[in-house]
Amino acid sequence: MAKRFLVTGGAGFIGSAVVRRLIEATDHEVLVFDALTYAGNLDNLASVATSERYSFLNADINDASAVREAFSGFSPDIVMHLAAESHVDRSIDAPMAFINTNIVGTAVLLNAALGHYRSLDDARRRIFRFHHISTDEVFGSLGNEGLFTEKTAYDPRSPYSASKASSDHLVRAWHHTFDLPVVITNCSNNYGPYHFPEKLIPLIILNALEGRALPIYGRGENIRDWLFVEDHAKALILAAEKGHAGETYAIGGKAERQNVDVVRTVCQILDRLQPDQNGPYERHITYVPDRPGHDARYAIDTTKIERELGWKPEETFETGLEKTIAWYLEHRQWWTAIRSKNYQGERLGIGQ
Repeated sequence: MAKRFLVTGGAGFIGSAVVRRLIEATDHEVLVFDALTYAGNLDNLASVATSERYSFLNADINDASAVREAFSGFSPDIVMHLAAESHVDRSIDAPMAFINTNIVGTAVLLNAALGHYRSLDDARRRIFRFHHISTDEVFGSLGNEGLFTEKTAYDPRSPYSASKASSDHLVRAWHHTFDLPVVITNCSNNYGPYHFPEKLIPLIILNALEGRALPIYGRGENIRDWLFVEDHAKALILAAEKGHAGETYAIGGKAERQNVDVVRTVCQILDRLQPDQNGPYERHITYVPDRPGHDARYAIDTTKIERELGWKPEETFETGLEKTIAWYLEHRQWWTAIRSKNYQGERLGIGQ
């Protein structure tokens, strides 16, 4: 049955992957609600913008009246909440933006969603979900062994992860106090096409192509579990439609890598796909002072979502990374526009 999806942050990296899949692979209708801050980009949605099942509203989730109007005008069956400030480094430099968007904005959205839910008839209430998309960073830092699960205690270490942990708690509070049917997902590090180039993988790709330094924090020993964004989008839609109210699902790519090995793998693929006549791209690797409070390791146990919803990642890290690099090579106009306006690759998160 076709449903109506309200997707906040739908012009961002993960949000646009969700919207593209909803329009291209389902019969659902989608309203994208996005403030188009520095990382929001309508070019991410160009391939689906002409669909009759797609619409867009340029508004901020902190604007309560705009949020209420979106609910009353579109009357969604499912809310997928991806609007967020998401870069740890920026949260170190300017934490209040993360508090305002990730905590206060989520509360505004929850309040409107509850009013909308209470206005629905019984049949529509049964299918309604408020799906909150969160991060594994709320769980803190792992040692050399072990995996994050849905039962892991929260231990956020950065302003970003603390703001996302707060929003997770708010979503659970609206479920337990007001019976709003919610689903929460906590994901590992995403990568893939349309990734804003402040994050590690796109930053390294673009710096390499421009002959610039390839910065690695500290000794590059920090470990992340990498998840291809299109695999993540499939998991998110599945959780939104099939997830049980009140449940949390952890989503990971089963691809743990040290940061230095990620950078080296990017260089090796570029050496093959776009060789530099002056030598291997690895010659540009530069070690820089570490990020303040840098978590050592993240890794996710995906047993629950595999068992209950039947999802598994389809891409390995190597196949997903090759597709990602090929996309950036084929879409220079997309990223050169960003490099010339929004972000030139400067170091963030120094904490001064």
